Amino acid sequence: MRVVKSQFTNRSWFRRATVGIASFFTILLFSAVGTLLFALKPSQFLSSLLSEEIIYSVKLSVLTASISTLLVMCCSVPTAYALSRFAFPGKTLIKTILGLPMAFPELVMGLALLLLFGQGFLGPFFETFGIKVTFSRLGITVAQFFIAFPYAVKIVYSTFEGINPRYEQVSRSFGYGEFETFRKVTLPMARSGLFASAIITFARCIGSFGAVLILAGGSYMYTEVLPVTLYLNISYGNLEMAITSGILLMIIAFLAILSFERLEGGKL
Repeated sequence: MRVVKSQFTNRSWFRRATVGIASFFTILLFSAVGTLLFALKPSQFLSSLLSEEIIYSVKLSVLTASISTLLVMCCSVPTAYALSRFAFPGKTLIKTILGLPMAFPELVMGLALLLLFGQGFLGPFFETFGIKVTFSRLGITVAQFFIAFPYAVKIVYSTFEGINPRYEQVSRSFGYGEFETFRKVTLPMARSGLFASAIITFARCIGSFGAVLILAGGSYMYTEVLPVTLYLNISYGNLEMAITSGILLMIIAFLAILSFERLEGGKL
């Protein structure tokens, strides 16, 4: 009885400690977030929210993030499927390279993209077709794509890894080809993971800043997406507009994470 009681006491102590640590840092994080939420009066927030600059920024952010998300999902699904199902030379190297943007700052990615699409490499080629990537709205989408793509690949890869390949083998045994099996068996089973990936990708695109700022520039009412609005208004000393854009970014992130958790938990 003493041994059992001692074990129960140890488990209770450990449980209280871990829950306490989780609660403490959750409260600390919420306090930091709360300073942003309650920094403005409702009238100040509403006034900034309805301003021409914020409305333009929200529209441009949603438009570019939607286009980028669509492109990312179209590219990440076949990429992740190939990495999860097929063995081929250079697979490990490809996975490593795809994960690089998650490991270094966005500013580095933005500089790399600026050099790639600038005058020294691909810039002149695209400009012969009348396409300008640097310091343009197109540059926003390009930057968002390269920032969000690795995250989408990782989530979709984990989704495909969680699907037993035997289902695909059974489909192939009935005479279905690889593409038919992928379309009729694998994709429906991966639906929740794909939706979750799209949500996180959209949020990641909305929140992209460093790469967007360097590649597309931070031009007022031209390439001004929400993170750029926050940056510009802090530079101008307009805290009301900066805080409002920060709150909008935080709300988008919260909804994205909440949706992701529900999808991952199978509560779609």
